[in-house]
Amino acid sequence: MRYLLILFCLSLPTILTAQSAPAGDALAQGDAAYAAMNFREALARYTLAAEAQPGNYQAAWKHARALVDAGEMESDKDTRKSFFDQALTEANRAIALDSSGAKGYLFKSVAMGRVALDAGARDRVRMSKEIRAAVEKSLELDPKDDIAWHVLGRWHHKVSTLSWIEKRFANMFFGGIPADASLQKAADCFKRAIAIKPDGVSHHFQLGVTYQAMGEKNLAIESFEKTLALPVGDPEDPDYQAQAREHLRDLK
Repeated sequence: MRYLLILFCLSLPTILTAQSAPAGDALAQGDAAYAAMNFREALARYTLAAEAQPGNYQAAWKHARALVDAGEMESDKDTRKSFFDQALTEANRAIALDSSGAKGYLFKSVAMGRVALDAGARDRVRMSKEIRAAVEKSLELDPKDDIAWHVLGRWHHKVSTLSWIEKRFANMFFGGIPADASLQKAADCFKRAIAIKPDGVSHHFQLGVTYQAMGEKNLAIESFEKTLALPVGDPEDPDYQAQAREHLRDLK
């Protein structure tokens, strides 16, 4: 698999250590690495767990999550897509293993959303319906997942601000744009995510972006300032904070 070759080149000691561990320990070791934000090591260990325990739902969805994280760290478009495609495969496998589990649907929506960001207009519109269906199923099963609310918020924001060519594709091939998509609903979703995880940097940042798109200048400034005030909790947080500074310069 391509992603294993990439990891082999970049992090050989990590992979060899993971492969030498008992398969039963790999999942717990992946959890520890993930909690420490050592995502490359987490991927190596979740890969081992998923391969050694193909019927393990936890291993499948955590492997999908780790593949998404790996893709987000890649700058090359093709390599990034390879990770996200693998994540989608693992998320679908998790759903097949336990259709009552929320995480499989969640990371299906996340993986598809990441693929959509790099896709052409027609594919983005096509995938939007599947993304929404997956994340809404995840929320039906677990309404207290902040990431799921964030994904749904991003969906509402993106769909309600489609370009004219994307709207044209939607009208021609997919029955038009969902009538209930709106920036207000996007803001509501991000606020739900914040209520669950108040220190989520990305939640506050995306709420600020949404308020700015709505013309709510003061609320946008408040959200971006909150983004900067929070401690870093994820590898992407410094980037969100840098973007928040740029937005504040434009708004003030």
